[in-house]
Amino acid sequence: MSEPVRYLNFVRFAECHGSELRERFEVVLESGIYIGGSEVDEFERAFAAFCGTTHAVGVANGTEAIELVLRAWGIGRGDEVIVPANSPVMTGLAVTHAGARLVLADVEPDTGLIRPAAVEAALTGATRAIVPVHLYGHPAEMGRLREIAADAGIRILEDAAHAHGARYGARRCGSLADAAAFSFYPTKNLGALGDAGCVTTDDPELAGQVRILRNVGLASHGTHDVKGYNSRLDPVQAAILRWKLERLDGWNERRRELARIYLAELADLREITLPAAHPWATPVWHAFPICVHDGLRDTLQRALLEDGIETNVHYRVPIHLEPCYADGGWEGGDFPVSERRASMLLSLPLDAFHTESEIARVIACVRAGLLRRSSPAATA
Repeated sequence: MSEPVRYLNFVRFAECHGSELRERFEVVLESGIYIGGSEVDEFERAFAAFCGTTHAVGVANGTEAIELVLRAWGIGRGDEVIVPANSPVMTGLAVTHAGARLVLADVEPDTGLIRPAAVEAALTGATRAIVPVHLYGHPAEMGRLREIAADAGIRILEDAAHAHGARYGARRCGSLADAAAFSFYPTKNLGALGDAGCVTTDDPELAGQVRILRNVGLASHGTHDVKGYNSRLDPVQAAILRWKLERLDGWNERRRELARIYLAELADLREITLPAAHPWATPVWHAFPICVHDGLRDTLQRALLEDGIETNVHYRVPIHLEPCYADGGWEGGDFPVSERRASMLLSLPLDAFHTESEIARVIACVRAGLLRRSSPAATA
């Protein structure tokens, strides 16, 4: 049997670039500075320039990046924040932990992105912010969302955890709203060797407040003026991320090349729907999710695994049906598009270090797996 096709192959990445990463680690080790310092400052400047903003503030993870922005804006008890139902649960948890009420909106059937009309329908007098998710590396419809936010007098916080380098028109995600939150979880297009995150913004007051909040509320005069968080980006991760950032555009282009192969070679299969892209978007393909029809998603996933192909499901349970939100007052059927997509989505292997032969093998196995779908073994 051929070697398995890993969904993500961190071992292969380490084999390619381990010596360079060890050099970056040694620089930090020998500096004797393990919290803050020039490595963090330099990464923040580089990432702000990459995104096209004036400020970037490194934090411990992407979830806290969202929460800290909401806290800095004074959003909390009695306020409402709108989030897509078809999204990582962490986006919702950040709203909840900030003390605000989580309000969900359904998504577009072709992309899974938050639907502007659903956002409008969810607005109330208590709405303070919208958190659109640039799902799978495809930008949300920010033009219409900005119009909605301006009319309602509310803020927009991009959840750009999947969208490092993605563009809406000519502008990169991270520069499209009042602020943006990034995750550098290892699986992301720009991933750390552990947890890390960042906030980008053009608002100097917001950036200053997030810097205080991330550092246990410590102000420049040495007192803890607010009940802050221990949510700092450490120099080791900053050094790794700055090295990776210099290569990110090339890696993203590689993802696009492999996505184009999938899109061309799987287009004739009626049993699946391929991911859509709007003409104004330049996605970075954090994931390549197909929709598998007729209840065959799990059958196809098993068949692919038998053939040595690892896949993923983003996201198997919509936020409103997660057990942790059983107290939210939602029921099955409240967000039908999100629920339908959750039952159909299957993410195929795609990152910058997959080979064309691996992608060709995935394509062949998808075809074979769908052909076997009616066999007794597949349906047992």
